[in-house]
Amino acid sequence: MTRCLLLLSWATLSLLPAQEPVYSQKTPGPGGIGKVYMGREISHVVGHQAITWLERPERVGEELPDEVIRNMEVKPTDVIADIGAGSGYFTLRLAKLAPQGKVYAVDIQDEMLTFIQVRAASVNLTNVISHKGEINDTKLPENSIDIALMVDAYHEFSHPREMMESIVKALKPGGRLIQLEYRGEDPQVPIKPLHKMTQWQVKREMAAVGLTWKETRDFLPIQHFFVFIRESANRAD
Repeated sequence: MTRCLLLLSWATLSLLPAQEPVYSQKTPGPGGIGKVYMGREISHVVGHQAITWLERPERVGEELPDEVIRNMEVKPTDVIADIGAGSGYFTLRLAKLAPQGKVYAVDIQDEMLTFIQVRAASVNLTNVISHKGEINDTKLPENSIDIALMVDAYHEFSHPREMMESIVKALKPGGRLIQLEYRGEDPQVPIKPLHKMTQWQVKREMAAVGLTWKETRDFLPIQHFFVFIRESANRAD
């Protein structure tokens, strides 16, 4: 009898559909790495050699950083993670608004993190933490973050599912993810296609890790400003 049940169990399992892989591969397109996630080819990373471009004066008019910060509605005690912080363009601005909190500048490139720490020290910002993550894990403490910010960075993650799962775990219940992406729906936005994302694609990928879309604010000239919420303590577990 037991042997029959075991055979039946194995027969039933063999009929279950195989789990789809998270990623697939293709011939790399222009600016892509050939790795595909939820129908989207992942782009190449902008490296530390692009610090000058990240700090270009024209960015103020093109991307309205002060308006971005205002729309983030930061509280003085907030703990914030700037994911893919790059040169710290937003990190330092946020640190000034959260004097009783702190800002993790999260990046995988040592050159970027050193640049940020030197800049923070030069203006006496002691609440900036240069924090090295990995390509598949932010290495942030669980349930520690009030706001996670990603500015034109997510589309470059080589392991987007794993990275987002680590971000969701780092967010406190009720914590917010603010994501900025160049508008993939608009062919007039002068950015390479793989460095842009549509609203539909962003919402789909964030829902896959249990985040709830709250709103999209379209006050920026060429980017979407997304707000997602982590609604419970165990959605990413």
